[in-house]
Amino acid sequence: MDSSTPFLVLTFLLSCLWILIFFHQKQNPKSSKLPPGPPPFPIIGNILEIGKNPHQSLSKLSKTYGSLMTVKLGSITTIVISSPTMAKEALHKHDSTFSGRTVLHTLQTFDHHKLSVVFLDPSVHWKTLKRVCVTKIFSSSQLDSTQNLRLRKLQEMLEYANECCRKGEGLDIGELAFTTVLNSISSTLFSIDLAGYASGSSREFRDHVWGIMEEAGKPNIADFFPVLRVLDPQGARSRMDNYAGKLFKMLDDIVGERMELVRASKMESFTDVLGSLLSHKEEDKPQVGRLDIVHLFGDLLVAGADTTSSTVEWAMAELLSNPQKLEKLKKELQQAIGEEDIKMEESNVSKLPFLRAVIKETLRLHPPAPLLVPHKALEDADICGFTVPKNAQILINIWAMGRDSTIWCNPNQFMPERFLESEIDFKGHDFELIPFGAGRRICPGLPLAFRLVHLMLASLILKYNWKLADDLHPHEIDMEEKFGLTLKRVQPLRAIPTEVIS
Repeated sequence: MDSSTPFLVLTFLLSCLWILIFFHQKQNPKSSKLPPGPPPFPIIGNILEIGKNPHQSLSKLSKTYGSLMTVKLGSITTIVISSPTMAKEALHKHDSTFSGRTVLHTLQTFDHHKLSVVFLDPSVHWKTLKRVCVTKIFSSSQLDSTQNLRLRKLQEMLEYANECCRKGEGLDIGELAFTTVLNSISSTLFSIDLAGYASGSSREFRDHVWGIMEEAGKPNIADFFPVLRVLDPQGARSRMDNYAGKLFKMLDDIVGERMELVRASKMESFTDVLGSLLSHKEEDKPQVGRLDIVHLFGDLLVAGADTTSSTVEWAMAELLSNPQKLEKLKKELQQAIGEEDIKMEESNVSKLPFLRAVIKETLRLHPPAPLLVPHKALEDADICGFTVPKNAQILINIWAMGRDSTIWCNPNQFMPERFLESEIDFKGHDFELIPFGAGRRICPGLPLAFRLVHLMLASLILKYNWKLADDLHPHEIDMEEKFGLTLKRVQPLRAIPTEVIS
C-alpha cells in the first residue's frame, strides 16, 4: 500500500465529517443564536488558536469576542465563560441544566466516567457517591475527628525538613507538599502511607499522578473528533490505561485485603473511611460497591494530592518572590501563635487573616484547575439572548477572571492585602473567586483542602527561614505555567530551610 494512502483516507473522512456538520448547521437555526466567537476553520474549527496553554489563549480571545464566547474544537461546540456575571448565570441560575460533564476520551479508561463522582452526569448513583463524600469523608465532624492524624503527617514533614536543614540540602517544595497531602489522604481513607520523603517513592507516585493529570489535560484529536476515538491516533488513551491501570490495581488490592478482614471479623481496629464504607456489609443493598470505592479513592488521591500540593508550591513561590509579604506573614504567625512553643494547628487559621489572604491571592493567580472540570449542557438554555445548545461543552475560565483588570486592581501582582478588607471567599458564593467551582458540582474535597493548604503553608513559614536553591534571587523565580487538568509550574520550586525556629 502507498504510504500516502492512510493520510488520504483520513482526509476523506474528515472532509465528509465537515460536510455533515456544515449541512447540520444550515438546517439548525439555533446555531445562528450561539454566542459570538472567532470564525472557525473548516473541519478543525478553532483548534489552532488554542495552543498549549488554553486558559491563556481563551482569555485573549475573550477580550475580542466577550465573556460569553463560542469556539469550535473540531466537531465540538464549546461555550467559554470568562466573567463572574456569566459564571453566576451558568453555575447558579442554570446550575441544573449545566450540571452534566464532558468526558474526555482518556477519562473513560476502565469505565471511570461511569463510576466517578467527578465525571458522572447527575443521577441516583452520582448522588449516592456525593453523599458518601459529604457525610463520611468531608463533613466537619469527620474532619475534626481526623485532625490529629493530619498533625502527625505534618510533623513527619517538618522532621524531614529539619534533616534537610541540618545538611543544608534544598527541598523540592511541590514534592514535599505532595507527599504530605498524599499520606494525609491515604491514611484517612485506608490507614496506609503511600509514599516516603526520602525513599523516592513519593517522586515516582507524584510523576505517576501527574501523568494521569497531564494526559487528561492534553489536547487530544480524539476529543475534537469523537469518531476517531477507536483509532486513538495520539496514543493518549493507551498511556492513560497504563497509568490508571496501575493505580486502580493498587487500590483494588487494598480494598480486597480489607474485605477479607471483614469476612474474618477482624475489623475492630479500623476506624478509617474504608472501614466505615465496608461496615454496611450486612445490608442487602450497600451504599457503594467495591468498584465504586476503588474509583472514588482514585479520584480523591489523584485530584486531592495534586491540586492541594500545587497550591502550596505556588504560594511558597509567590512568597519567596516577595520577601516583604513573606516577612509580614511570618510576623503574623509568630504574634498569633507565640514563639515559645511554635506549633501550627487547624484552629489557629481563624485568627490569621493575612495567611487566609495569601491563600486567596494564590488561588486567584494560580487556580488549580484554570478551566474547572468541563461542564456539559443537558438541554438547550438561553443566556443573555444567546443559545447554549444541548451537549455543548462549557468551560469556566477562572484563570481569566483572576487576571481581569475590571475586577481586580493590578491583577498580575501578588497583593494579598486586597483581601484583608474584603469579604470575598472561595467557597462557591463569590463568583469572582471560584477555584473549586460552584453549585452542585462544587469540589466535595474543598473542606479538607482548606485545612491542609493553610496548615502546611503556615508551618513551613513559621518553622524555618528559607533561601532559594542554586543561588537564585527572588526576582529570578520562574513563574511559567504548565497546563494540564491542574496548573503546574514548569520549573519545580527548590528552596533550602536555613534555620529551625524553635
